[in-house]
Amino acid sequence: MKSDAKRGIWRMVHAERAALVDVLAGLDAGQWATPSLCAGWTVHDVAAHLVDTALTTRIGFVAGLVRARFDFDLQNARGVELRRGATPAETLERLRRVVSRTTTPPASLDTRLVEEVVHGEDIRRAVGLARSYPREALVRALRLQVRTPASFGGAREAVASVRLTATDADLSIGEGPEVAGPALSLLLAVSGRRVALDELDGPGVG
Repeated sequence: MKSDAKRGIWRMVHAERAALVDVLAGLDAGQWATPSLCAGWTVHDVAAHLVDTALTTRIGFVAGLVRARFDFDLQNARGVELRRGATPAETLERLRRVVSRTTTPPASLDTRLVEEVVHGEDIRRAVGLARSYPREALVRALRLQVRTPASFGGAREAVASVRLTATDADLSIGEGPEVAGPALSLLLAVSGRRVALDELDGPGVG
């Protein structure tokens, strides 16, 4: 990937991190303890996970995966435990310190957009908030998710027989019965957030 393109992606990632820091700074203790859209995790847990992913390096990711015996869920759980502060304020400060980091695991840089947008929605929707995301960030994240296998957190197999059509972007992916809706809703749905299915239409939704 050319350096200009990389810088553009990192600008979007950093903007999403900064925006989420602002959201978290306005939450009370009860909201931090609210179950998020990410199954089994509270808002606090998701914030800790985002600290962990922002600090992840290529070597560190591989080493952690080996220690977890190639169990991604266990690796993520250990990351949350490691980065979760004793209080929301402590975790928030940790997240604030990593806003501008540019480290990443050995994967497409667009995975950073998936992390920030999807987990950002895990938090915002849990506390009744909304955000208007840059269209490019949504399109890049959605394109990545539909070509990534489920074993790596994607939805390639799940959407192999449908056509995804974004109603707010010039984007249509795949062949088969149509699933249409906002790009953000499509991204959340293919990322396992079933709540977004209610925002989609078409014969392929089922």
